[in-house]
Amino acid sequence: MKLAVMVNEGPYQHQSADSAYQFIKAAIDKGHEITRVFFYHDGVNNGTRYGIPPQDDRNITQQWSELSKKHGLDLVVCVAAAQRRGILDADEARRHGKSGDNIADGFRISGLGQLIEAGIQSDRLVVFGD
Repeated sequence: MKLAVMVNEGPYQHQSADSAYQFIKAAIDKGHEITRVFFYHDGVNNGTRYGIPPQDDRNITQQWSELSKKHGLDLVVCVAAAQRRGILDADEARRHGKSGDNIADGFRISGLGQLIEAGIQSDRLVVFGD
């Protein structure tokens, strides 16, 4: 089965990011295909490389990056939601005259069209968070 996943909550705020991550791992282990993971609303905060959790806590952003690298996942951060929260890739930083970017490895910034496309190409769209 082809699955698309939408994450609407940031790391460490709610269980949604952790649940989505564990769901995707389990789905991959069962042989399902993940067409795209789309981060929206506060979920875009999963994609910043500047978050530093305590040493004895999990690093959710790093976990997403490693999962993406291992399985070739397409981790898309909504451009409008990201800009509102100060999350930029190199192109967006240049375009807005900012001195640097903070997008984590494995993530990319794009628009809501990527969510629509994922929904069309998938058998199911699974949403985590409000």
